[in-house]
Amino acid sequence: MTTAAARVHPLADIVESVGTTRANESVTVTAKVTDPIRHVRFEDGDFVDQGDVLVELTNEEQTAQLKEAEAGLEDAQTQYDRLKDLLDQHSIPVSDVDEARARLSGARARYQAIVARLDDRLIRAPFAGVLGFRQVSAGSLITPGTSITTLDDVSVIKLDFALPEVYLGSVHSGLELTAASAAFPDRPFDAVVRTVGSRVNPVTRAVQVRAHIDNPDALLRPGMLMTVRLATANRNALMVPETALLQRGAETFVYLLDDGRARMNAIELGVRRGGQAEVRRGLEPGQEVIATGLINVRNGGPVRIAENDGDASARPPPEQTDA
Repeated sequence: MTTAAARVHPLADIVESVGTTRANESVTVTAKVTDPIRHVRFEDGDFVDQGDVLVELTNEEQTAQLKEAEAGLEDAQTQYDRLKDLLDQHSIPVSDVDEARARLSGARARYQAIVARLDDRLIRAPFAGVLGFRQVSAGSLITPGTSITTLDDVSVIKLDFALPEVYLGSVHSGLELTAASAAFPDRPFDAVVRTVGSRVNPVTRAVQVRAHIDNPDALLRPGMLMTVRLATANRNALMVPETALLQRGAETFVYLLDDGRARMNAIELGVRRGGQAEVRRGLEPGQEVIATGLINVRNGGPVRIAENDGDASARPPPEQTDA
């Protein structure tokens, strides 16, 4: 038999939850106008940059209107410049120049409106990301609201999960955690808490938490289920070796060494970690417990203690591995 002393060690609680991934940005690409499609400039799953043209609509009418607006703008500019020169020579009243300036402003506004309508015929990526499946073909008539494809920015993945309200004091922005996916069982993903929800669900008594995961290889995708593991701030915990525990029904005991005899003592357990067990109630720091050879121990009986091979209780439990 050997003994070990109950010792206080810093201990971080490991909290587990499950969460769902979301894209950093996500949108369904649609058109603003009704027109036939001239060209589709992307394929399923393409990576695109912000501003890349995805679909080009027919624009003959708008092109003709633009030429007409350009001519009108040039004429209005010429008229205004001519009348302004005459005004400088005091040959015409100021009102004539004011009217020419108003006509120039109107011509410029008409030109800009046509340019905007022409640009509406080019459907662009609003941000960089990966495209989904193509829903349209060249030649088809598209209307406002018609789904062309989806676009997701997956350079950063948002991971939403819930935690019991008891951990509100331990979870904060900047807290690091680890996430895992069944799709990549041998690869943990590092994440950082960005937001803790402002409300607690009154039914589940849980708070929503959002973490961010850098995703440069685009391995993670929106909608995946991930397991979340995070360590709360360290607290002082009284620990004994797990080998010292004796289970009797729903109760847990340890044998204390008391004047060369074994005395059974009931305890309340906390977490188990790395071969160590937390004792929440029933022991004091420094008390000696019988750590090995319990099969030969009887309550109140004499015990013969072998020389300990090191003090097992002095070894702090690992902070990141549950038993």
